[in-house]
Amino acid sequence: MDELLGKKTPHSAPAEQAVIGSMLIDSRCIPEVLEHLKADEFYIKLNRDIYETMFAMFSYGQTIDPVTVLDQMKVRGVWTDNCESYVAEIMRVTPTAANVLEYAAIVRDRALLRRLGEAADEINNLVYEGTGEADAALEIAEQKIYALRSGRNVGGLMPISSVVQNVFDELNEAASSGNKIPGLSTGLPDLDSTILGLNKSELILAAGRPGMGKTSIGLNFALYAGLQLGKTVAIFSLEMSREQLVMRLLSRAALVPLKNLLTGDLSPQQWREVSDAAQALAAADIRIDDNPTLSVSDMNAQCRRLPKIDLIVIDYLQLMQSSGSGHNWSNESRTQAVSDISRMLKIMAKELNVPVVCLSQLSRANESRQDKRPQLSDLRESGAIEQDADVVIGLYREGYYNRESENPNLAEAIVLKNRKGATGTVELNWLPEYTSFSSVERRHDEY
Repeated sequence: MDELLGKKTPHSAPAEQAVIGSMLIDSRCIPEVLEHLKADEFYIKLNRDIYETMFAMFSYGQTIDPVTVLDQMKVRGVWTDNCESYVAEIMRVTPTAANVLEYAAIVRDRALLRRLGEAADEINNLVYEGTGEADAALEIAEQKIYALRSGRNVGGLMPISSVVQNVFDELNEAASSGNKIPGLSTGLPDLDSTILGLNKSELILAAGRPGMGKTSIGLNFALYAGLQLGKTVAIFSLEMSREQLVMRLLSRAALVPLKNLLTGDLSPQQWREVSDAAQALAAADIRIDDNPTLSVSDMNAQCRRLPKIDLIVIDYLQLMQSSGSGHNWSNESRTQAVSDISRMLKIMAKELNVPVVCLSQLSRANESRQDKRPQLSDLRESGAIEQDADVVIGLYREGYYNRESENPNLAEAIVLKNRKGATGTVELNWLPEYTSFSSVERRHDEY
C-alpha cells in the first residue's frame, strides 16, 4: 500500500546483507550481532530467514558457515531455489566483518522507523474513528511510543525460541552477577530470602492497619534502592507531603530520631550526620510526587518520561483516583473502582517492566479477632487486589495492641501471598524513633 501511495518503507538491503555476510565470513562476531539485533528487524524475508537460521544454530552450538547454514535452511523448511546464489552474492559483496556493528545499527534504525510509522498509522486510525475519549486515546498513544523507546513490542505472538533465549539471558545474568536473589534487594535480608527481592513487572502489596508502618516499609525499600543500590526510584505519595517524606528519609539515613529533626533539637554530632545524609540523598536519583489526586494513568505517564526507572513506590492504594483509566466509576461501587486501579497497577508494572510497591489499608476485620494478625481477606475493598498482586505482605506489631508485650518493637512481615515461592512470617525490628524497620539481630546460637 505504501508503495502505491509513493511512500518507501524504511529499510536498507545493503546493510542487511552486510550483517549476514559478516556473520558468515567471521563467526567470532556472531555473539555481538545477536546481542544487538533481532530477527524481526530485518525487512527482507530471505534475510530474516537466514538470520533466524543462524540464531538457532548458534543457540545449539552448531558450526556456522555458508554450507551448514544452507543445509539448515532446508531442515527448517525456508529453503528456496535462489538461496545458494543469494548467499554466494552476499559473500562476494561483503569484504570484511570489521564494521558489522555499524551495519547492525543501520538495520535497527530502519526497523525502528518502520515501527514508528506503524504506530503513527494506528494512532491516526484511533483518532479518526471517533470512538472513545481523548484521554483513552492519549494513553494508548503513549503506551505505543514508550514501547518503541524501550525496545519492546506490545502484545503479539512471539515464537517460544525467542522467549527461551530471553530466559537464558536472564539466567546467565543472574549467575554472573553473584546475587542470591533475582530482584532488587529490599535491604531486609530475611524478607529478601522469602520473596526473592523486588522483581521486574511484579506488583508487591504491603498492607496493614494505620500505625503498623506501611509508609515506613515503602520508604525502607525506596531508600535502600536509591541510596545503596544507586537505582532510579519514583515515590508517589497521596497522603504525605514531599517535605514530610524527605524528613523521614533523612531520619533513617542519618540515624537521627525523627522527633529531633522535627523540633530542630540537634546536637553538633547529629547536625553533621544529618548534613552527610542530606548530601547522600541529594545525590540519589529518587523522585517524589505528592499530588493527592493522581491516577494510575498519571503515574504511568510520568514514569514513561523518565530516562530509566527501577522501582515505583505508591502510598497508598485506597487514596488513588480511578479517573483516567478509561472507565467512569461514578455510578459504581468503590470496591469496583479499587479493583480497576489494582488491575491497572499490575499492567503498569508489566509495561514499564519494573517492580511496583503499593501500600494498602487493611479493613477493621482483624480488630474483632483474638489473633489480630492480618489475613488476605482483610484487604479493604479487596475485589481483585489479592488476585492482581504477585506478593502480599501484611504488617503486624504486637506492641501496637499490647504495650506490655515482651518485645514491643518486634514486628512481623507476614508474606500472605507469593507467586515465586513460600509464604510465612519474617521477623523485623521496628525502630520507632526513626519510623523504620531493620533486620532482627540474631545471636549465633539461634542460627
